[in-house]
Amino acid sequence: LFAAAAFCILTGLGVWQLQRLAWKEALIGAIASRSEAAPVFLPAPQDWAALDPQDFDYKRVRVQGTFDHAKESLVFRILEGSKAELSAPGFLVLTPLRLAGGQTVIVNRGFVPQALREAATRAAGQVSGQVTLTGLMRPPEPRNMFTPADDPAKGLWYTRDPLAMARAQGLEQAAPFSIDVDATPNPGGWPQGGHTVLAIKNDHLSYALTWFGLALTLLGVFGVFAWRRVRG
Repeated sequence: LFAAAAFCILTGLGVWQLQRLAWKEALIGAIASRSEAAPVFLPAPQDWAALDPQDFDYKRVRVQGTFDHAKESLVFRILEGSKAELSAPGFLVLTPLRLAGGQTVIVNRGFVPQALREAATRAAGQVSGQVTLTGLMRPPEPRNMFTPADDPAKGLWYTRDPLAMARAQGLEQAAPFSIDVDATPNPGGWPQGGHTVLAIKNDHLSYALTWFGLALTLLGVFGVFAWRRVRG
């Protein structure tokens, strides 16, 4: 009975991983199709509250507005890149973009190393006037028990939460999503955009084979045990 129960559990875990594999492959396909599609206009502000992250995550959009550099926020990140300056801790620069109607969208302008944390060290990149951007819509990042506490007073964050950032900066009519800009060079070279992670890890098939392998191993071991008991 114990062996049968364990066999059912192991087989069930293998089937669950196959289901997760199908879900992950569909997600990877959706990310590829959305991120590579031609940009569309940003959803209308009156529709923002009803947006479902599953419907807009990684969707490529075009938006126009004016940056409010005085209210930028920094999100701690460690990027791995071929360049030395991108292989060390640094920050994502998230800046409010004022739309023509008065609404605000938090824009992830890209990565800067720790040496360029202060805006004054990359003044050339603080573009003024109206800009037109293309990028990917992203929902708020989830937190877990290991995520450090944010420090809104210092503009330092560990997850991208556009509404929390907007509240900390006193911004109204803020979008519940952020936009990761494409890899368009900024004056002075910083921030560097285009670092959205599009390659999602997919190990569910190997996990499924592991669970099924353990189930077959258990079946074999139990068969030998039962055969010896019958002979005895």
